[in-house]
Amino acid sequence: MPRHPSQTPAKDGPTNLITNTLSRAAHTASPLLPVLAGRWSPRGFYPTALVDEATLTTVLEAARWAPSASNMQPTRFIVARRGSDSFAKIHETLMGFNKAGANAASVLIVNVATLPIDVTRENPWARYDLGQAVAHLTIQAQHEGLHTHQLGGFDGTALGVLGDVSLLSPELLERESAPRTRKPLVELLLVNDWSTTSQRPAARARPDTVTPQPRQVQT
Repeated sequence: MPRHPSQTPAKDGPTNLITNTLSRAAHTASPLLPVLAGRWSPRGFYPTALVDEATLTTVLEAARWAPSASNMQPTRFIVARRGSDSFAKIHETLMGFNKAGANAASVLIVNVATLPIDVTRENPWARYDLGQAVAHLTIQAQHEGLHTHQLGGFDGTALGVLGDVSLLSPELLERESAPRTRKPLVELLLVNDWSTTSQRPAARARPDTVTPQPRQVQT
């Protein structure tokens, strides 16, 4: 069963969570697994929360078992826990809103793709594999009750526990509570071809999926 530390804060943990008044679950056109619909990228982390080593190992293990072309496994990580020298160095390289929000994360992770196969060849799928690994890491973290935020400027991930909204600046709070949107699926399908001799199957919900409830409106 998934653990949800961000949903059930300790007595000395955050209590004024944005999710108390505003659902961040995606309102999807088709039913998704709850862990996928519920994944979102908060900017406010609880600044003293720690991710235990067993959970952190589990999150990284999910990345290790992501698909990999020819099983070359080019993904590497730099894992920096809050308070470490590496955390400070990574945080110093960030800019803007990323820098403002990432300082409260429990862990900062630099995502690295090793490109060389040997002295003459480069792995053309290394970056693709890295993206899959980070996606697996992200979903496993969500399953564990943690949250992630992908960082621009370099390939990085902030990992931690959802924080109190009172700690957010007005600018970050505005971004945190903005509606979640995506382009319609039809805009993503460059080609959606069907055989002229077969009948298009009707869409039906799988028994192991659920449709998220519409988001609450914050007043």
